[in-house]
Amino acid sequence: MLIFASLGTASNGAIQKYMNVKKVPQLFIQTGATKWNDPQNFPWTIGWQPSYQSEGRIYAKHILKEKPGGRIAVLYQNDDYGKDYLKGLKDGLGDKAASMIVIEDAYEVAEPTIDTHIVKMKSMNADVFVDIATPKFAAQAIKKAAEIGWKPLHILNSVGSSLGAVIQPAGFENAQGIISVAYLMDPLDPQWKDDPGMKAFDEYLSKYFPEGNRADSLIVTGYNAAQTLVQVLKQCGDDLTRANVMKQAANLKAFRTTNLLPGITMNTSPIDFAPIKQMQLRRLKGERWELFGPMLSAEVGG
Repeated sequence: MLIFASLGTASNGAIQKYMNVKKVPQLFIQTGATKWNDPQNFPWTIGWQPSYQSEGRIYAKHILKEKPGGRIAVLYQNDDYGKDYLKGLKDGLGDKAASMIVIEDAYEVAEPTIDTHIVKMKSMNADVFVDIATPKFAAQAIKKAAEIGWKPLHILNSVGSSLGAVIQPAGFENAQGIISVAYLMDPLDPQWKDDPGMKAFDEYLSKYFPEGNRADSLIVTGYNAAQTLVQVLKQCGDDLTRANVMKQAANLKAFRTTNLLPGITMNTSPIDFAPIKQMQLRRLKGERWELFGPMLSAEVGG
């Protein structure tokens, strides 16, 4: 028995101790909180995607390069997910964090709208907007910023960067130039149309999930996470005990799912429960994300 790819930082955090006490594998959960990579204290919990803290550090490096004197407004969800990103951003900014961040504004999941937060941020004359929001609120932020004529350097966390779930509803015209990161191929990016892995993804969708929206990044994420689980089960052979499942999950060596960006592989060990550690910056242009710059290490401390 195991659970696989459960979604959300708060929901997974609520069961983490219980799962570990009961020794039930909590595999490849769909959240990038740093606490999933803690094999010493939680040997039955393993994440999948790059950590939020390390993504925040990557954004900090980009800000320091592009807007070294910028006035940064940070919108973040008031939970471990949002605070992880904020910590990574501050770590990456280093000594400049205190002077560059002019407002840190937390929103609650129960809020119906974050419009007032966006208006407040514009009033602080911020010219960099670090948007740490889940899809619903990310779309609201993009729309409201456009509505009030606020045009900062807009950095959008990967959690809220789906073309189908966020950008399209917010309006492509309102999202031009937004910066985010990627570690998976975007099914809507024409550069991958002849890629064997993308063709396999399309064949899978047409056969098993024809109503699936290719623009929804959660679908390609789930498809690739499932391949990781299959690999672990293959490595288990006939020994499908819980202990061996975790042993094999912590023994991925240069494993690639079909839609990881070129150059990215998954690697884990008994002291490293973070399978994906690389990302690449991307910028919204037209109705597509365009990758730019080198592949970046997403390791905390790297």
